[in-house]
Amino acid sequence: MLAVDPTSPFSGGAILGDRVRMQDHATDPGVFIRSMATRGHLGGLALATPQAIRVLDAAGAPWILVETVGVGQVEVEVAAATDTTVVVVNPGWGDSVQANKAGLLEIADVFVVNKADRPGAEDAERDLIQMLELGAMRTWIPPIVRTIATDGDGTDALWDAIATHRAHLEQSGELTRRRHDRLRDEVRGIVLARLAADIDTHTSDDAFDVLLARVDARELDPYAAATMVLERARARAVPPLTHSGRSR
Repeated sequence: MLAVDPTSPFSGGAILGDRVRMQDHATDPGVFIRSMATRGHLGGLALATPQAIRVLDAAGAPWILVETVGVGQVEVEVAAATDTTVVVVNPGWGDSVQANKAGLLEIADVFVVNKADRPGAEDAERDLIQMLELGAMRTWIPPIVRTIATDGDGTDALWDAIATHRAHLEQSGELTRRRHDRLRDEVRGIVLARLAADIDTHTSDDAFDVLLARVDARELDPYAAATMVLERARARAVPPLTHSGRSR
């Protein structure tokens, strides 16, 4: 299991407390828990999460669970990093308007209403059903499962829903497409991170200070200055590769 916690934008630290709540599995030989901090990476995951998934897969882990920082309007990167995305909500989490704002319809393959023994569970399920009915037509309609995690109630139904979705992915060919898209997004993410690091070197030297002084003096506008920085970065870029892997 990979448990991702947000990094504080002020202190730079992260509690990484998810495994503290799972002490029953501390000595379980079939369970491995790794906490990860986002370190400022947006999307609900850490930048290294895809690589960590690959390591666990290579180690022979039959199932890999990825727990995100939570679901908001932008923390949906997990949908591109996993085969099945399970969205867990609680009674009283919000209304149908909030559900649509959160983008749950786009990322969820299975919905779980946890703490279903509390008041409001029926309302939460009704709001999810309404959201699905108002959404676009899909070949897979996410099922809604009620659970009570403390008692284990509903876990069998949840497992069945996940297994049914996996069968749907394999039969429709969606599994192959999702994994291809995942590799594409991972490579793009690595490229963007390296470009950002390269740009950072071009915005922290003396030449950038001189350029900034020209902007401050209103000799250049910020867009023209940014273009000059990018041109300087491109001049030092590695030549593009051909399909054979050789430089042009």
